[in-house]
Amino acid sequence: MERLIEQVLIANRELPAHQLVLYTWGNVSAIDREQGLIAIKPSGIPYEKLLARHIVVLDLEGKVVRGTYRPSSDTATHLALYRRYPDIGGIVHTRSRWATIWAQAELDLPAFGTSHADHFYGTIPCTRPLTAEEIHTDYESNIGKVILETFDERQFDPATVPAVLVAAHGPYSWGRDADEAVVNAVVLEECAMMAWHTRMIQPEVQPILSDLLDKHYLRKHGKTAYYGQKQKG
Repeated sequence: MERLIEQVLIANRELPAHQLVLYTWGNVSAIDREQGLIAIKPSGIPYEKLLARHIVVLDLEGKVVRGTYRPSSDTATHLALYRRYPDIGGIVHTRSRWATIWAQAELDLPAFGTSHADHFYGTIPCTRPLTAEEIHTDYESNIGKVILETFDERQFDPATVPAVLVAAHGPYSWGRDADEAVVNAVVLEECAMMAWHTRMIQPEVQPILSDLLDKHYLRKHGKTAYYGQKQKG
């Protein structure tokens, strides 16, 4: 548990370091699948004051098992993703500027180039807006619901597209652990910035060719990937 808490503490501190959040916006969580425990940022604690004792630990039902602080107000959204996708080990929610612009415009983030393709296997989807009933009843749980609905209906793979834009709200990203989820959040923000400028320069720009998308994604993430160094046995 201590290791999980430390991982989440460090990952949360990375968000302001990468200029992905302001004030108390955003949060990072991670899960220990063997113990069924989730560590998450507490609600409303500034990042510069965040300590290990502030991190809240819950089970998959949302019951607090360690900590005296209230967990993030987005906890129910994190839980929905952890329950559905067993390969997710860490989740990040930010209000990063460029990704949030696309979310507020209720637009998917297309893959316009190889920088995007190196990391995400195509379009980052934007969810539909929540209904008034969904907003007023179990709001955070319903954000999780529309994320899952989006991936189900559009047949997106959360392993190859580890991010989503929640309409009028902001981005979520995830990974095998909290560290990877933060990396995905950082790359998502950079891709969102580049895509916006690309479209401003060339409004008729089309997504990257599927052959080039495959080449760049699979050379890094495919079964025969050759990017980077081999791990020493």
